[in-house]
Amino acid sequence: MAYWFHRNPFKATAPVSFKLYGVATSGDAGKICNELRISRARLLDLLTDVTCTVETMKNAAELYTSLLQGFISAQDEDTKENKLRYIQKFKWTDTLLGNEDRTQQDALFELVSMACNVALWYTKFASRLAGKEDISTDEAKEVHTCLKVAAGIFKSIKEEHASRLLETPGKGTDLDPRVLEAYTVQSQAEAQEVTIARAIDMKHSANIISSLAYETAGYYQKADKELSTLEPKYSTKWRNYLQLKNCFYMAYAYSFNGQNLLAADKCGEAIRSLQEAEKMHSQADALCSEYRHTKGPGNNVKPSEHIFFQKLGTNVKITLEKCQRENGFIYFHKVPPDPPVLELKANYGLVQPIDFELPAPHVLWTKKSYAAFDISLKPSAEGKDKEKDKKKEEDVKVKPMKEPDLQPQKDTGCSIS
Repeated sequence: MAYWFHRNPFKATAPVSFKLYGVATSGDAGKICNELRISRARLLDLLTDVTCTVETMKNAAELYTSLLQGFISAQDEDTKENKLRYIQKFKWTDTLLGNEDRTQQDALFELVSMACNVALWYTKFASRLAGKEDISTDEAKEVHTCLKVAAGIFKSIKEEHASRLLETPGKGTDLDPRVLEAYTVQSQAEAQEVTIARAIDMKHSANIISSLAYETAGYYQKADKELSTLEPKYSTKWRNYLQLKNCFYMAYAYSFNGQNLLAADKCGEAIRSLQEAEKMHSQADALCSEYRHTKGPGNNVKPSEHIFFQKLGTNVKITLEKCQRENGFIYFHKVPPDPPVLELKANYGLVQPIDFELPAPHVLWTKKSYAAFDISLKPSAEGKDKEKDKKKEEDVKVKPMKEPDLQPQKDTGCSIS
């Protein structure tokens, strides 16, 4: 399986009590506030729980989101708006900006920030599962699905929700359209890596594998381009990962293209294609070193020492030597000075994000419970003690989430079993 070692940290957030003093005027309204507080805290805990399963995460995220929907979806029949959307403040950090925190009094800000974390969880879960020894076909399918789900969430945040925020996302924030697009495309690329592993394992044609690798390299190049205008201090390490993966899969594309050319008795062109594969693998090796020594969000690892990386280099070398021997004994073809132009279009295996749809408001949200929130009482309901509680909540310094220190498992070089 593939090796995904770069994962940005989760967004951190301040606690939210949902104590809407005086505004929640009934037991039903109070129960909604209490459920919001509990389900939010549980969801945040699950993000860093290594025993959490996809089903558990899916259910917890849907529960909290359905409760929060009552603060966002239009419920006023006359205005087609929601009177509660701007009643509560939320504070979140931005992972690419040194964990700077920012506050918005907008429930939609809470929804997209939490959704971003859930999407990150799916990518981290996929990475942990893919790092297992002897991964099964069912587990590989789950990895593939998780990455498509993550891509769908990031895509939805960018295209449907972030633009409706009370405050426009700033440059380099996690909700910057370029950052969200980079996350989307990276998730697609990594899902296609699973497809490539499967194609190799099932011994599909070299042409199919080469075209898939070429498309995947293009995805990484696109994601890198999205980040090219951001502050280098915070984006360089991530960009190094994307660049080395681009070079790595270009090496894959040229390597399998060389095998395809050799099978077509075009030995000279095959040699030149494999020479280019060797060159791209060397560039990826240099970027591995650069990644390792670059400071910024992400993991401190040695990607070039991973067997997944080394195995490709060995295969390129062996295949190139074979082509050179065959050319000296049989073909006597001239090796072209320029590498072949890869104009490959994959017809199979291209990954599309799984559409992300918000759940309907929770069953606790009824006309009666919504009417029980009386925002006209908010100013008079806030006495000195309640103002003090509110200020204390707003002054909380947000600390980065403590994530488990999980090292990659020993890789035996096994493919999907």
